[in-house]
Amino acid sequence: MNSELNPKAVIVIFGATGDLAKRKLFPSIFRLYRNKKIAEEFAVVGVGRRSWSDDEFRSNVKSSISSFQSDSAEADEFASHFHYHSFDVTNPESYLELKGLLDDLDGSYNIPGNRIFYLAMAPEFFGTIAKQLKTQGLTAVQGWSRLVIEKPFGRDLPSANELNDEIREAFSEDQIYRIDHYLGKEMVQNIEVIRFANALFEPLWNNRFISNIQVTSSEVLGVEDRGRYYESSGALRDMVQNHMMQMVALLAMEPPIKLTTDEIRSEKVKVLRAMRPIEGERVEDYFVRGQYDQGLIDGKQLPGYREENNVDQESNTETYAAGKIMIDNFRWAGVPFYIRTGKRMETKSTKIVVEFKDIPMNLYYNSQEKENKHPNLLVIHIQPDEGITLHLNAKKTEGGAYTKPIRLGFWNNSVDTFNTPEAYEKLIDDCMRGDATNFTHWDEVALSWSFVDKISKIWEKEKAVFPNYASGSMGPREADELLEKDGFHWWPVTELISEQGE
Repeated sequence: MNSELNPKAVIVIFGATGDLAKRKLFPSIFRLYRNKKIAEEFAVVGVGRRSWSDDEFRSNVKSSISSFQSDSAEADEFASHFHYHSFDVTNPESYLELKGLLDDLDGSYNIPGNRIFYLAMAPEFFGTIAKQLKTQGLTAVQGWSRLVIEKPFGRDLPSANELNDEIREAFSEDQIYRIDHYLGKEMVQNIEVIRFANALFEPLWNNRFISNIQVTSSEVLGVEDRGRYYESSGALRDMVQNHMMQMVALLAMEPPIKLTTDEIRSEKVKVLRAMRPIEGERVEDYFVRGQYDQGLIDGKQLPGYREENNVDQESNTETYAAGKIMIDNFRWAGVPFYIRTGKRMETKSTKIVVEFKDIPMNLYYNSQEKENKHPNLLVIHIQPDEGITLHLNAKKTEGGAYTKPIRLGFWNNSVDTFNTPEAYEKLIDDCMRGDATNFTHWDEVALSWSFVDKISKIWEKEKAVFPNYASGSMGPREADELLEKDGFHWWPVTELISEQGE
C-alpha cells in the first residue's frame, strides 16, 4: 500500500460535462486541494463530447464549488488547474491529442508521469477507452497509471466478465479501482473499527449472541429522470449487487491478519463465497420485490413508477428489493442477514441494526406486557446521520421491577459536519495514494453477480403483481412477512433516528 503524501498527478475525467463530475468529483477535488491533501502541482483534464473551451470548463468548475464559500481568488487559482479536451471515444486521433496534452501538463506542473483515468460516463465505453489508452501510449509513463471505474460494472456475470477481460488487456488488477461510493462513507469504514477495536463487541459477534442483522437503505426520491437506465437495472442490480453486498461482507468478515488491502479483501471474498445460493423456487422464500405506486410524501401527491418518464406502462422492474442472506460458515450459521432497499419510501436512511439474543432467563420481562421486552441493539447510522447507538435496558424510574430501553450514542456529524469528508473525496484521495482497500476487487464483483443473477433470472421470467407499495411507505407487506415467519420484525428506521434528528 502506497501512503505517499500530497501526490502529484494528472486526473483525466472522461464524462467531465456530466452530472457526477459537477456534483461530486469537482467539489471533492476542491476539498482535497483546500485541505492540502493534494500537491500544488496537479492538473485535471476534462474530457467530453462538447466543444468547450478551457474558460467554459473552468466556469463550470467554479459553479460546482460555489457552495463552499471560497473567495474568488481561491476559486480562480483552483480552476486554473483544469483543462478541457473535446473528445471522440472511438477515434484514435483523439487519444493521441490527449496524450500530447498530458505530456505538456507533466512538464508544466513538474508531474512525474502519474495519471488517474476516471471513467464517469456510460459503461458501454469502458472497454473501448481502456484499450485505446494503452494502444495509443497514454499508460506508458514513468510514474503510475490508475483506472477508476464507476458502477455499473456489467449488468450480470457474463457482461461483467467480458468487460473485465477488455479492461485487463490494458490495466492489471492492481491498477483498477472500481468505485463503490458506499465504501467511502465514514460509518461504513467504521464497521471494521467498531468490530475489531472493541473488546465489548468482537467476542459477541457470532451466532451464539446475535439473533439477526438488518441492513436498510431507503430513499425518498423516485427514479426522477433516470427511467431509461432504471428499466434495465432495477433495485437488485442498482443497490443489492454492490452496496448492500459490500456492507454484509464487512459485517460478516473474519478479522484480517493485517490491515492491508489484500488481507481485508481476502476476508470479504470468503464471506461472499459462504453466502447460501438462492435459486429456482427458493427465491420467493428468501427474496421479495416491489414497485412503488402513487402516494403522498410531505403532503405532495407523487406518481407511481409506471407513470414516470421513459418507463414501460407494464414495467416488471423492481424499485424495491428485500432479502434474507444466510452465510453458511462457522461464525454465522443460522443467523439471517436481512437487507432491504427501495425508492419512494417513508424516509431517507441507511442503517445497520445488530439485534442481540435475549439472555436465557430475563427476570425483568413481564410476559403480560410484551412491550417491556426490548432486545439489545447496536445501530450503525450511515446516512443521513453518522453515528452509533447502543440500546440497553434500565429500570423504570416510576417504580416496579420492569425495564425501559435507554440509548447510548455517539454522533459523528455533531462533532463537525463540514469537516466530515464526502465519500468521493475519500476515495479520490485513496486512489491518488495507491490505497485500494475501499475499492472493489474483481473477485468480489464476480461473486456478487453470481449470487444476484440467480434471483434476476427468476424475476425476469415471472411477471410480478405490480405496483405493490405506496409511495411514502416502507415497502410491500411481503417484506414484513419475510421476517415474521422467522419470528422477527423490521426495526423501524424512523424510531432509530439519532438524537440530533429528533
